[in-house]
Amino acid sequence: MNDTLKIVEAIQPVLNDFDVQLYDIKIVNSGKNKILQIAIMNADGSMDIDTCADVSEKISIILDEQELINFEYFLEVCSPGAERILKTKFDVENVIEKHIYTKFKHLVNNKLIEVTGDLISFKDDELTVSYRDKAVTRKVSFKWDDIDLIRLAVKF
Repeated sequence: MNDTLKIVEAIQPVLNDFDVQLYDIKIVNSGKNKILQIAIMNADGSMDIDTCADVSEKISIILDEQELINFEYFLEVCSPGAERILKTKFDVENVIEKHIYTKFKHLVNNKLIEVTGDLISFKDDELTVSYRDKAVTRKVSFKWDDIDLIRLAVKF
């Protein structure tokens, strides 16, 4: 089992106690420092700073007790952010009617390389997005396999 999986296994009871989900875990190099970054979220994708602080405190105790990390690091428990990447089809299914940004692997409809709009549907590996093109609202449909990147987007 690799180190990340050991950490996930060790902290899962804390995540369960706070009824939050693990979004991502990674080690980030910041100059000479290493940061163990643990991104968490509620089932609806939201997160607040107080929960992050409480979870951080409990995780810190576990990591210190179990000595799972053999180098100096800073622990950062955070939200995945308002523009979090949607990594799986399950993630996408849970953001129907939300504002998203999608970058394609190739031109879609012979003109779009990216689109920002509201996700209308996701069915049979096909997504439909409603977006503004100047003063006109348009819809575009594309396949899951056409996507290079998809994430939530802040609507202005």
